[in-house]
Amino acid sequence: MRKWTIPSVLLVLFLLCALPDQGRKLGANAEGEADELVDPPKVEEKLGAVPNGLSTDSDVAKREAESMSKRSLRSNAEKFEFQAEVSRLMDIIINSLYSNKDIFLREIISNASDALDKIRFLSLTDKEILGEGDNAKLEIQIKLDKENKILSIRDRGIGMTKEDLIKHLGTIAKSGTSAFVEKMQTSGDLNLIGQFGVGFYSVYLVADYVEVISKHNDDKQYVWESKADGAFAISEDTWNEPLGRGTEIKLHLREEAAEYLEESKLKDLVKKYSEFISFPIYLWASKEVDVEVPADEDESSEEEESSEKSSSEEEGDEDAEKTDDEDAEKKPKTKKVTETTYEWELLNDVKAIWLRNPKEVTEEEYTKFYHSLAKDFSDEKPLAWSHFTAEGDVEFKAVLFVPPKAPHDLYESYYNSNKSNLKLYVRRVFISDEFDELLPKYLNFLKGLVDSDTLPLNVSREMLQQHSSLKTIKKKLIRKALDMIRKIAEEDPEDANNKDKKDTEKSGDEDDEKKGQYAKFWNEFGKSIKLGIIEDATNRNRLAKLLRFESTKSDGQLTSLDQYISRMKSGQKDIFYITGNSKEQLEKSPFLERLKKKNYEVILFTDPVDEYLMQYLMDYEDKKFQNVSKEGLKLGKDSKDKDLKESYKELTKWWKSALASDNIDDVKISNRLDNTPCVVVTSKYGWSANMERIMQSQTLSDASKQAYMRGKRVLEINPRHPIIKELRERVVKDPEDESVKNTAQLMYQTALMESGFMLSDPKDFASRIYDSVKSGLNISPDAAVEEEDDAEEAETESEEASAPPKDKPDATEDAETTEAKDEL
Repeated sequence: MRKWTIPSVLLVLFLLCALPDQGRKLGANAEGEADELVDPPKVEEKLGAVPNGLSTDSDVAKREAESMSKRSLRSNAEKFEFQAEVSRLMDIIINSLYSNKDIFLREIISNASDALDKIRFLSLTDKEILGEGDNAKLEIQIKLDKENKILSIRDRGIGMTKEDLIKHLGTIAKSGTSAFVEKMQTSGDLNLIGQFGVGFYSVYLVADYVEVISKHNDDKQYVWESKADGAFAISEDTWNEPLGRGTEIKLHLREEAAEYLEESKLKDLVKKYSEFISFPIYLWASKEVDVEVPADEDESSEEEESSEKSSSEEEGDEDAEKTDDEDAEKKPKTKKVTETTYEWELLNDVKAIWLRNPKEVTEEEYTKFYHSLAKDFSDEKPLAWSHFTAEGDVEFKAVLFVPPKAPHDLYESYYNSNKSNLKLYVRRVFISDEFDELLPKYLNFLKGLVDSDTLPLNVSREMLQQHSSLKTIKKKLIRKALDMIRKIAEEDPEDANNKDKKDTEKSGDEDDEKKGQYAKFWNEFGKSIKLGIIEDATNRNRLAKLLRFESTKSDGQLTSLDQYISRMKSGQKDIFYITGNSKEQLEKSPFLERLKKKNYEVILFTDPVDEYLMQYLMDYEDKKFQNVSKEGLKLGKDSKDKDLKESYKELTKWWKSALASDNIDDVKISNRLDNTPCVVVTSKYGWSANMERIMQSQTLSDASKQAYMRGKRVLEINPRHPIIKELRERVVKDPEDESVKNTAQLMYQTALMESGFMLSDPKDFASRIYDSVKSGLNISPDAAVEEEDDAEEAETESEEASAPPKDKPDATEDAETTEAKDEL
């Protein structure tokens, strides 16, 4: 035992000394393996260089999968902590600021466009800065990797240095463009990126790990990476394909953001938000094509057998068959197979024509642009357009279109909808179409866009600050829109205002094309102009000039207020109008009798909104409006008025007392009637009969609350009518005569109905009519309706009771039946 003890101890000591070194080696190897495991996905080929997409070997795929699963920052990268404000800001953005995740792509493309703008600006003075080959192509590329759930957006812009990556992606970033312009104006130093604003952090709405690979001409290629967990890392990029210049952003998408790996989704987003970016945007898109490939031997043999069978069954020329067989032998057997190929597809092919000079844009280009903007797939041209640039405190460019037709739901949710057909762009990037501040609701039928380089934005492009510049933009847009509509009328040779203008006569197709354009506009959007008069007090007079209507002298054509005033009689101070259900009904109205006889023109308003319109349109060109169905109508001076009032004083006083229960305010001599004995008019500031009818038909109307708005009713009588004359004589003879009272009551109810009012007691009116008919037929008022004969009814009932039931035979039939049975 002692012989083995010493060697054993020495062996144990040797092993203990050797173990620490071996452990250190094992640890080093483990660390080396860990470093390899955390390496990020490596793109082995240049973006877009491989015809059928990215090609990777098994090792590369393994490294990508391991990196994707760990989502850890590179161990050899330089680590940084986000600025405290950035951490709080990112938390706000990700959790609450952006209401729509789709805008992340808009933000990234906008930043890429800013970077391309900068390099293009610098290239004006230094052409070598762009480089050669692909680097000189100023474009944006979007690529998908569905297998690894990576979305890549690349630009060939100015790129960022390491310092820029730390400064602009780790601290509160300024607006890229404004900082760039400020730097250029102060020091002239254009070596400023400022490419990424706060909007960059919206990528974390859809991604849990982001890589930013960037190359600036003055620095090496670097990678910025972060998981939005309070830290980011920057390292020199030695494994990705050299960019040459520019920036590539790789978004490792979350599970719930898988929709952004669909080509159709990305195409829709680019079309919506970035359609008018001035640089081309390409998507590495799949495309299915039919390709002819050699057929398999088995398939070709089967085809030969089938062809032999068919040829043996068919009858035909043997020589022709031999010739066909020989041709078939010469041609190789092929078949068509559908293959999926990939190519760069341009997504923004519509040019931003508002950036060009209006004189250089053709009518066809405006029409094509309208169809693209309005998503209108018809062949109709817009009725008009206005392309202008506003300068001053706020600079912007705009294009407005008047559509050829109104949408069917234009007025259905007029006051509840925030949807506008006017799109707001900032530096050609779509912001929103839900800004009520840009155009009033009555002009929401217009389609177009506004693009401003100076419009102030807050922390995101999604929300616009309440700024005084919006009021300036709105004011200019309204004026331009109304000028555009007025121009339609001025260029229409059939419009009422142009019939007396000889200089507007044109020859050729242009004149024919303009005919009837304003009438078409009015039929489609006339209600919007009326709503504008109600809502927009500032532009009320401008809108009133666009107003069109029919009148008693317009011969079925639309006329204007200017044309009406030009036809007014000498001494006429008021513009006469009347409201009602239809033109035909109004033309027969008793209120127009005297006006027509004296050759006065009366406007016929038949749209329900006209009642509201005339409550706001009090005057035009120093002329007051007068509703001919209300009191206060003046048709010149009549010397006989005083004498007539005095001679009918007793009748009017008696009639007013007779109608005390009907709440009649007064009975007066009328100056508006010719053939009708009497009418009922309302007070000047109360509701007309037509307005009462409209309000009573409202679904949620409250009769008790409407009572105070009803106008006081006045019965006006025609002193020259024989019925009125006879009534006056009978009242003088016997004011207590019941028949006279009934006649006066019936005449009032008839006038009430003829004047457009609704009867409060139709049964009473009907009874008086029947009594009047009795009197006309010399039937006694006491004559009763003949009653049915009760005796006949009793006789019929007794006959029915005595009749035997149909289903039971009588006694005679029973006896006969019994005898027949006995005989059998």
